[in-house]
Amino acid sequence: MRLRRIHPDPAEVAVEEVVAGLELGRAAPPERPYVVLNMIATVDGRAAVRGGTREISSPADRAMLVHLRTQVDAVMVGAGTLRAEPYGRLVRDPALREKRRREGLEQDPLACLVSGRLELPADLPLLADPHSRVLIATASKGTVERATASVEYLRGDAEQLDLGGVLGALRAEHGVRSLLCEGGPRLTADLFARGLVDELFLTLAATVAGGEEGPAIVARAPLEELVALELVWVLEAEGDLYLRYRAQP
Repeated sequence: MRLRRIHPDPAEVAVEEVVAGLELGRAAPPERPYVVLNMIATVDGRAAVRGGTREISSPADRAMLVHLRTQVDAVMVGAGTLRAEPYGRLVRDPALREKRRREGLEQDPLACLVSGRLELPADLPLLADPHSRVLIATASKGTVERATASVEYLRGDAEQLDLGGVLGALRAEHGVRSLLCEGGPRLTADLFARGLVDELFLTLAATVAGGEEGPAIVARAPLEELVALELVWVLEAEGDLYLRYRAQP
């Protein structure tokens, strides 16, 4: 998959070239993983259309997603996104699992699911995959019955999970130094509000959705403080823009 790099150093590049050897874990602070978000939005700000991203995503966007999954120890996703999107084994291509191994990572990333009430059917493809390792952060005392994946739980004491505590436990108890969060918007809002986001990979789809309904990449309640971002690079393919930002302290 070829893209055109606009900034910096204009050139034609391949997804596997720009999303390789990032060594995100090297930048991790002592108390938590280095956290990157990967999101998509239309030019008028919609992060989903008719409940999902399929209509606004492209082959290049999906290639960016699967290659980003080769760069991290764990992938975090909220329960609503897990139910809405076709999640199965996080790295399905054997060649990409080998890419992870070459870069010093486990062949499969740990899947971290955030579900306050644990409303996760066991037949969701990720939970039904015997190769997947899953950690569920939840305030519920229940369990997911009949899941085929290897499932562990990180329990919260209240209705509102402490995401800082979740990330701390991922680092201290599971050795996670780098984490990719794929949404949804309420989860990304909580991460931004707590100052837990280090980078944002944003696909700006060359599409207008219109309407007043539908989420943005961050839930619409405004953050108490603006989050300043530094532009790292810009790629383009078929009118879509692929933006990498680094959060400023």
